[in-house]
Amino acid sequence: MQDTLSYFRTSPTAGLSSAVVPSLLTTHGYNEFTVSTPEPVLLKFAKTIYESPLILLLCGSALVSVFVGNIDDAVSITVAVLIVLTVGFVQEQRSEKSLEALNKLVPHHCHLIRDGKTSTVLANELVPGDVVTFTTGDRIPADVRLITAVDLEIDESSLTGETAARRKDAEPCQPAGNGYTNGQVNGSTIGEPVALADRSCIAYMGTLVRNGRGCGAVIATGTQTEFGVIFSMMQDVEEKRTPLQLSMDELAQKLSILSFGVIGIICIIGVLQSRSWLAMFTIGVSLAVAAIPEGLPIVTTVTLALGVLRMSKRKAIVKKLHSVEALGSVSVICSDKTGTLTKNEQTVTELYTVDEVVHVDPSTPVAQSTQLSPAVTKTLELGSICNNAIYRQEEGIYVGHSVDVALLNVLGTFNMSDPRVNFVRQSELPFNSERKYMAVSGTHGSNQLPTNGVVKREMYYIKGSIEAILDRCKFYYISDDSTPGLDASTRNVILSKAQSTASRGLRIIAMAYGYGAVESSTPSSVAPSRASTPAADKGAVKTNLVFVGFQAMYDPPRKGVADSISLLQAGGVQVVMITGDAEQTAMSIARQLGLRIGSGTTGCLTGRDIDSMTKGQLRERVGAVSVFARTTPKHKMAIVEAFQSRGAVVAMTGDGVNDAPALKMADIGVSMGKSGTDVAKEAADVILVDDNFSTILPAVEEGKSIFHNIQNFLSFQLSTAVAALALITLSTFFGLSNPLNAMQILFINILMDANLLVSIL
Repeated sequence: MQDTLSYFRTSPTAGLSSAVVPSLLTTHGYNEFTVSTPEPVLLKFAKTIYESPLILLLCGSALVSVFVGNIDDAVSITVAVLIVLTVGFVQEQRSEKSLEALNKLVPHHCHLIRDGKTSTVLANELVPGDVVTFTTGDRIPADVRLITAVDLEIDESSLTGETAARRKDAEPCQPAGNGYTNGQVNGSTIGEPVALADRSCIAYMGTLVRNGRGCGAVIATGTQTEFGVIFSMMQDVEEKRTPLQLSMDELAQKLSILSFGVIGIICIIGVLQSRSWLAMFTIGVSLAVAAIPEGLPIVTTVTLALGVLRMSKRKAIVKKLHSVEALGSVSVICSDKTGTLTKNEQTVTELYTVDEVVHVDPSTPVAQSTQLSPAVTKTLELGSICNNAIYRQEEGIYVGHSVDVALLNVLGTFNMSDPRVNFVRQSELPFNSERKYMAVSGTHGSNQLPTNGVVKREMYYIKGSIEAILDRCKFYYISDDSTPGLDASTRNVILSKAQSTASRGLRIIAMAYGYGAVESSTPSSVAPSRASTPAADKGAVKTNLVFVGFQAMYDPPRKGVADSISLLQAGGVQVVMITGDAEQTAMSIARQLGLRIGSGTTGCLTGRDIDSMTKGQLRERVGAVSVFARTTPKHKMAIVEAFQSRGAVVAMTGDGVNDAPALKMADIGVSMGKSGTDVAKEAADVILVDDNFSTILPAVEEGKSIFHNIQNFLSFQLSTAVAALALITLSTFFGLSNPLNAMQILFINILMDANLLVSIL
């Protein structure tokens, strides 16, 4: 922190001097994102014409038809073109709002310390070195290195995609390492880059303060912030055409060559046979126009519109018509984990004491008659007492940190009430990343938690990572009358259970208790029968606690997702998971979902692995990988691009700001409706109203159906055109009279267009 303050020549109490601000503004620019001026409406409308070869060909056909006197055909072509252009233009107008939505996450004002005075200023006037303060409910105005943090928790879901609020402090950031969650010794090395999600001393622009307050020095503004990097990436992403659009462009080019070829050949043959070149030219133009499926754009538009309507009934909003068909061509689906493949809520699934293992099924409450052991009961009670979640009466739910909520929700499975009703909290030691535990102390108003006859003695409860808790314990709990010593063998058994559980991707929260106040440096763990004098209590310094047990929780997969993934994979679609979580957590969820991950860790790449690869190496590797862990927005874009370079049609699902660049780059972007940020929704092509990944399966089927319908229409119309072309060309070549004149050819064309509904029904 001192290095940061020295580098920016600022003071934690006085901030910057106003005299240096103008020069810093000139160097770094304003703390804002500049969205380019929108194109004029007429230019946008014109682009829908000249960017589509088929539309250009139809416009040319209409002009030629007018020239040779085929007014009816010219009118039908013009009407079809106008309908298609209008629909496409309206869709385009609705789809380019993602950059504006990103700007909305940046606060307009902030609390600033300059020249030793605190004031409220416009956030876009901040410069590196400014000292800002923030509290619960504020959005961070720039990337900030924390100077002080009091109970500070920040929601970084808009940036990282992970919804659990991150605890922040002013201590230097440390890499998370490769140890198991709350379990193993940290495996990181000195000098190792710290992943974005592990930077506990940095508060990022646009993130929301959920709890506490803090103060920090601005280290980046505008496009230099992490949000700014995402903004720049989104600006650099170009709009991609869907497989159907590309196919129609190719068809238009081939039909253009065919049309000019037919006209030329018939005119040359007519001239060689001394026929009227104007008559032959008229016949040639009529044939060429007949060969062009002018009904194709309107059939495509109507078919896609009906597909959009059907998808809306399945709780999927399609923003761009061609996205429906693109889903039918998808060969790879890259999906965010949290909130998409999983429920986005921590759930306790296992409970461990020294002698017991209890498996928890949240959907099946334990029978009232079931007798729980004292150790299991104590573990459940400690998890709820050492807890800051609150009960929201009107909604009937607990709200707060996801871990705290899970520890309270599990009480209902065991038909237990919240024991905090009879607990009077005296003091609290908040969690921080250095301690890796939180503690509370207080007294009980009843004997629900017996203390061997000692009434209202102040209790000390602690919960946190397994290593932080075990290091402070010298006893373990069996019952109120039995707390044996915690020897090395028992300690190893507990650690082994924790490590085995965490290797399956579960989060470990351990519990212990003692006696005394949190503020006291001498809470004792042993009951009066073990410590008969105050001196004995005073000699135990927070390492004399009683270990009770630990609870294991994780964010479980959504119902039906595994079945949908199985069907997609059986249909030839590769499904991959991209997450900011640790590797083993991601691999565990992937196995439960049935992703094809192979053996060992060969089916997983981390963000660090991607950074060490060239584009070519990543392109070769992604085909065999189904899990990507510890990823950033830059990594997600690289993954999508790698799949696309292999010729794959890629769909990307996500809900956070961090997903937006990849959503925009993918051939089809799919955002969540409930949990999705405005930025993600605007960047996406399809929005799943109910956040249900399983909705993608019928969407893929709908896309395939639309593709086949359009194929049927083309086969129907082109077959008649080819027959007419062959008949007249051969008649002309052999010098026979034309079996069909221009009006008859146009009449056949009208009959063909009258059957457009064949492709829709």
